[in-house]
Amino acid sequence: MAGAIIENMSTKKLVIVGVTLLLFQAFAFMVGGLIEEGAMATIDVGLAYRDDTVSEWTEMAHSFEQRKLNCNFTTTKTFENEGRYYECDLLPFMEVGSVAHKYYLLNIRLPVNERKKINVGIGEIKDIRFVGIHQNGGFTKVWFAMKTFLTPSILIIMIWYWRRITLMSRPPVLLEKVILALGISMTFINIPVEWFSIGFNWTWMLLFGDIRQGIFYSMLLSFWIIFCGEHLMDQTERNRFSVYWKQVGPIVFGSFCLFIFDMCERGVQLTNPFYSIWASDVGTELAMAFIIVAGICACLYFLFLCFMVFQVFRNISGKRTSLPAMSKARRLHYEGLIFRFKFLMLVTLTCAAMTVIFFIISQVNEGHWHWGEHTVQVNSAFFTGIYGMWNLYVFAIMFLYAPSHKRYGDEQTSGDAGGNSGEDIQLTTTITHVDGPSEIYKMTGKAAQE
Repeated sequence: MAGAIIENMSTKKLVIVGVTLLLFQAFAFMVGGLIEEGAMATIDVGLAYRDDTVSEWTEMAHSFEQRKLNCNFTTTKTFENEGRYYECDLLPFMEVGSVAHKYYLLNIRLPVNERKKINVGIGEIKDIRFVGIHQNGGFTKVWFAMKTFLTPSILIIMIWYWRRITLMSRPPVLLEKVILALGISMTFINIPVEWFSIGFNWTWMLLFGDIRQGIFYSMLLSFWIIFCGEHLMDQTERNRFSVYWKQVGPIVFGSFCLFIFDMCERGVQLTNPFYSIWASDVGTELAMAFIIVAGICACLYFLFLCFMVFQVFRNISGKRTSLPAMSKARRLHYEGLIFRFKFLMLVTLTCAAMTVIFFIISQVNEGHWHWGEHTVQVNSAFFTGIYGMWNLYVFAIMFLYAPSHKRYGDEQTSGDAGGNSGEDIQLTTTITHVDGPSEIYKMTGKAAQE
């Protein structure tokens, strides 16, 4: 029987550790006690907690788990080398979503039953080592501060955006509705529910965080498809969500598969933190296959998005041929709109590339302890940078596509007066218009009239 008391030092600093992952290994070589090929270690484990040094321990979880050993002995197996350690892969041990208590007690027992072949052929255990992965106090402070600041920021711009939409005489178009949905999903992922983990032992925080991020992923990927598509469709085909079912359908299906995959591990960990999908050969193969397929699909999506952006740029270039026939004021106005729209599309492509890279790296990082020698880590700067980029992008989209109060007269002609007016227009207007959808939106339609 082995026991370990773990003190949550972060409680003293009033900073919450969001995730704890412990892994263990320890086997020594003994002649006559070799580790057999494919040996399984059976572990009787229990987890308990208390908040002071005098109260009784309260059990959180208890389970019998099996872990397959993958060990190598790099030197000659002789009597002279007895006592040397095997080189073993780290084994997943425990994962909890919230560490709300001050003291935790781990009890570990490896029962032996030769008749049932339990813990037979696993060599001689000399030591048990733990590796703890947790969210440190410095990152937690930055993360909480970002969420607390960004939540009201996105909420205010979203309310302002929708109010400008509802003040118009026309009903909202599909693109404007999707932008609102994107703002709602961003607000949902921003809400700092982590503050409640200070006083409540919410073990479902990891699962809830994955669900929120999955909803945002599906909304963001769908928005980019509709955003590009609405600037390519004929006027008769626009403003209909059914047109995009072939593109949005696979995104929704992929998000649902991510949810099922997450529930297979973190759903079970709500009641048994010692469970791991990587503990069995079948689970490991399925998890590896899922990560690889998800990475390939993410790359294919980005290539398809690049193709759509290229089509949008080619469509806009075709419309530029009509600009020389316009008055100076209108020409400057549309040139400004086209420049800002192209810049927005390039920002969109950059944001999509960073999102795909982050998704792939985070999926690999989720199981990097199980990939042997190959290790990929996501540092806190990259994580918070991507999160800030999403918020800034959503903020910019809602600001740029909020209807403007300015009206631009068609009757303006060239000349000094017209030229001055045109310069003012180019510097002050956004890419939207009060009388309808964005002027770029109307201009890029294949059936748009010049």
